[in-house]
Amino acid sequence: MRGDQGMRQTRRWGMGAIGASLLVAFSAHAAQQQATHPVADMTGQIQQVPQQPRHIADLWFAHNELTIMLGAADRIAVTVDRPATRPWMFRVAPALYHATGVNGPAVNAESLLQAGVDVAFVPNGSATAAALRAVGIPVLVAGFSDVATLRRSLDMTAQVIGTAQARDVAQSYEAMLDRVVHDTRARTDTLPPDSRPRVVHIQSLHPLRVDGRNTIIDEWLSIAGARNAADGVDGNMKPVSVEQIAAWNPDVLILGPDSGSFDPAADGGVWRNIAAVKAGRILHNPSGVFPWDRYGSEFPLQVAWAAQALHPDLFAGTNMVEQTRAFYREFFHYDLDAAQAGRILAGLPPLDDATGSATGTGTGAH
Repeated sequence: MRGDQGMRQTRRWGMGAIGASLLVAFSAHAAQQQATHPVADMTGQIQQVPQQPRHIADLWFAHNELTIMLGAADRIAVTVDRPATRPWMFRVAPALYHATGVNGPAVNAESLLQAGVDVAFVPNGSATAAALRAVGIPVLVAGFSDVATLRRSLDMTAQVIGTAQARDVAQSYEAMLDRVVHDTRARTDTLPPDSRPRVVHIQSLHPLRVDGRNTIIDEWLSIAGARNAADGVDGNMKPVSVEQIAAWNPDVLILGPDSGSFDPAADGGVWRNIAAVKAGRILHNPSGVFPWDRYGSEFPLQVAWAAQALHPDLFAGTNMVEQTRAFYREFFHYDLDAAQAGRILAGLPPLDDATGSATGTGTGAH
């Protein structure tokens, strides 16, 4: 009996300690608040954010790249990205090594308060947004699904960061993005339908998942002069069977950088009967600070790469090594040499400066 009473008392004291800890963290957080200004997130919800937040929790894998590009890598106090899965991100922005790494976007409010976080970016449908807002942390949904919403998310992020540098970078980036999309479309829009290859973009081989309509993948395929062959599939990372891909019989397969190893003899050899495999038209997508094919700021590089890979005669003058180096110089303030750019184009991680061996795995959630 006494043991039960003691255990209940211990539980009460334990809950009290947790509550007291949260209260102390909340009070410290409230005391540190600066002057604020209103910013609308990607859902249209207005948040009052500090004029220049000092400690950011970036809880959407893809969004960290936008924050880095806008010159605020050293403000990221909590991140869902890891050096093992995004080695180029940590190579380009070593300040991230000082951030607290968390396993996915579902984090508790106390840990962010204790880290001094004064603003958080979250993906669409975040389960933790309400809890974080309840303790006074401004939370902005940053998710985007196409070029138009990528621009909006970038502008919103620049407003939150609150520096002239962030605003200038956003403006320069959007001008370059518009130019790449316009110039690419100017060539591919002249292609007749039968000259636009039917492509299946594979996000994962094990388990088998593809990207369908109403995705940024579908958008860059169209800009680059292709047709998405995943008929009837809507959205990202949708499970399908190899038999379904065989029925679509695409002209080209593009393997995402996190998709895994492709073996044409797998699944009873069904892959060998697909037109793309027969013709050897299997492309491995580049991956840099973030996988180019997904939801990141390297989208213009993805468009240029895909257009040249699918229509080499139409884009014979494209030099992807130099375009990659120029992009990294301007937007990440990082000087890639030609070999490093080549590794990014091959979807390979950087080499360790001391040992010469590859760092990280280059795989991860997004």
